Amino acid sequence: MAPAITTLAADAPELSAANTGFMLICSALVMLMTPALAFFYGGMVRVKSTLNMLMMSFISLGIVTILWVLFGFSLAFGTDSGSIIGWSSDYVGLSGIGVTELWDGYTIPVYVFAVFQLMFAILTPALISGALADRVKFTAWALFITLWVTVVYFPVAHWVWGAGGWLFEMGVIDFAGGTAVHINAGAAALGVILVIGKRVGFKKDPMRPHSLPLVMLGAGLLWFGWFGFNAGSWLGNDDGVGAVMFVNTQVATAAAMLAWLAYEKIRHGSFTTLGAASGAVAGLVAITPSGGAVSPLGAIAIGVIAGLLCAMAVGLKYKFGYDDSLDVIGVHLVGGVLGSLLVGLFATGGVQSDAKGLFYGGGLDQLGKQAIGVFAVLAYSLIASAILALLIDKTMGMRVSEDDEVSGIDQVEHAETAYDFSGAGGGASSRSTAAPAPAVTENKKVDA
Repeated sequence: MAPAITTLAADAPELSAANTGFMLICSALVMLMTPALAFFYGGMVRVKSTLNMLMMSFISLGIVTILWVLFGFSLAFGTDSGSIIGWSSDYVGLSGIGVTELWDGYTIPVYVFAVFQLMFAILTPALISGALADRVKFTAWALFITLWVTVVYFPVAHWVWGAGGWLFEMGVIDFAGGTAVHINAGAAALGVILVIGKRVGFKKDPMRPHSLPLVMLGAGLLWFGWFGFNAGSWLGNDDGVGAVMFVNTQVATAAAMLAWLAYEKIRHGSFTTLGAASGAVAGLVAITPSGGAVSPLGAIAIGVIAGLLCAMAVGLKYKFGYDDSLDVIGVHLVGGVLGSLLVGLFATGGVQSDAKGLFYGGGLDQLGKQAIGVFAVLAYSLIASAILALLIDKTMGMRVSEDDEVSGIDQVEHAETAYDFSGAGGGASSRSTAAPAPAVTENKKVDA
């Protein structure tokens, strides 16, 4: 995320139509990432959980939008208080913002910055949902999102990106969300699943993805939307930094996908579509914090490292016994940690800032700052998320019953199924010359 800029009155910027239009397009691209994530996750679960997985992402679009307007933007980007949280009464309800008022030293309106950041706030809790597939009450999930963004996401966003936030002032580099988004969501996922426990049949029953084409569609849309997520985080492209980030996003993602596939071929003997999709997402995650500070060659190195280590990390759940349904921890937490720390090795000092990594003569200074940022966000999110999950579980309960989980959470929570096979034809029966059956007036659904 671009740093805050202090300007004298004589040097005050003017509104740029080009940058404003660019940022509105980037905001729309980031918004697309939440439905894309829904498709990505939705294809990875079993048929009986498809709609619930889609809804766990879509509900974030509703809840977080309202909270952001009411008080979230103020908490994250308002006037700093103690380097921990922000607050500005003008931002409450977005009611005190002038239509042409520019964001802190930039050439875009405050409204544009606010809506761009809103899309980040929406996506982050949706990422958590992949770890909780098949077993969480929808009402409990909605309440968790409400509490989590208030207690965890808004403060952490201020730490990392808000002027006066303690990690921001320390000089931690997080271009577009390695700490605030991916480590934050991955650590939260671990905290929640340690509270709610494993799915029925974990490590015993097959829990394969039901639609790999849906997974690939979601991954492709995520890749597309991520250009807005990353390149837009410089809040304009007057100096070319956003263009560098765009290039590095593509390069690291390609490298990570190839590295994951190579690992799969060597380890398991096959190149899988799920591996291609997962590797691409791992690369996107890892380059998110680092892409504005490294060269394209550094981006290749980051992508390869993330592709290999994230591919290895997804198997840790079987070794340690935590049920991370769709590998949020293995991809987002591990990828976010890698991308954030590798800034301390590969930062060139010639793109986003003059901070240099170890491999470019900068010593261990930047790596130390990155490590503090990584582990501060990880620890806070892990502990706070576990406490929130425990409180909800002890009051209203977070999990559906075992019988409901086995029969299918879609029917229980949403009274629907993803696919209706009741009218499907085919085979000899569809070509029968027998008299047609009486017309059916009721739409009957079969739980696949």
